[in-house]
Amino acid sequence: MVPPIARLAVTGSCGFIGARLCRQAAAQGIELLPVSSRTESPFYGALERQSKQHLPQALVHLAARVHVMNESATDPMSAYRRANAEGTLALARTAAQIGVRRFVFVSSVKVNGESTPLGQPFQPDPCDAPNDPYGRSKWEAEQALRELAITTGMEVVIVRPPLVYGPGVKANFESMMRWLARDFPLPLAAVTQNRRSFVALDNLVDFIMTCLSHPAAANQTFLVSDGEDLSTAGLLRRMGVALGHPARLFYVPPSILQVGAQILNKEGTYQRLCGSLQLDITKTRHLLGWTPPFSVDEGLQRAAEGFRA
Repeated sequence: MVPPIARLAVTGSCGFIGARLCRQAAAQGIELLPVSSRTESPFYGALERQSKQHLPQALVHLAARVHVMNESATDPMSAYRRANAEGTLALARTAAQIGVRRFVFVSSVKVNGESTPLGQPFQPDPCDAPNDPYGRSKWEAEQALRELAITTGMEVVIVRPPLVYGPGVKANFESMMRWLARDFPLPLAAVTQNRRSFVALDNLVDFIMTCLSHPAAANQTFLVSDGEDLSTAGLLRRMGVALGHPARLFYVPPSILQVGAQILNKEGTYQRLCGSLQLDITKTRHLLGWTPPFSVDEGLQRAAEGFRA
């Protein structure tokens, strides 16, 4: 297959998403240029040093100060803004100056918010700035990139994924797999009425590859997911199948779980387990003709294989 582009710059190329993206791009014969805005990185300044003969046609910006559960910075908003908003804009300006045609920015669904009413999914439309420092820093980066696209002519594509899972996933998703692998009983059998969108790592990488060159993607904002929303109990049961450890769920009413979360000051955990967060990917499907190539069960199987390894 002839690759859509010949040369691609990637930030965060060693990360969870970046490493997979680089392998996929290399498999398609695309030459890769890892870049970084961190002075201590061996990839620092790589973009500025490019000659016209080796100019990347597109850049995927994955590197970011990620959302953390136990914040240690004395001024989280300044730390997030410096890395995710100001750093993104500086990188994009350099890309535009040297002639990069398309800048793909992997943002976050946290730009939209933390939760949705059941059956009322987020849309990719413009939205107000969120209060969460991480989400706000991504929102500010999006605003700056849209303005830069107008003034420079560089095409900008914004992608807002939900939780990404796959081989090597960490944080809460890995914790859930560990609980199941240890046959730990979980009081979540009653959490069947919520719905949450997720995206398998390979689905997200496939979508980013589509955004690199699809003409209709230019200067658009997209939501991306697996196309199937799951309840917490449903996710755990299907994850248990993938792991070969059937989920041991027992019944506790969600109202009791909520009271317990309030007592323990874990309202955020309750929301992530029992609340809904849905994404509408109708625009993504129709405008780009994109369909997730992997089902939820295939994605969970790949995540389970990575966990066992």
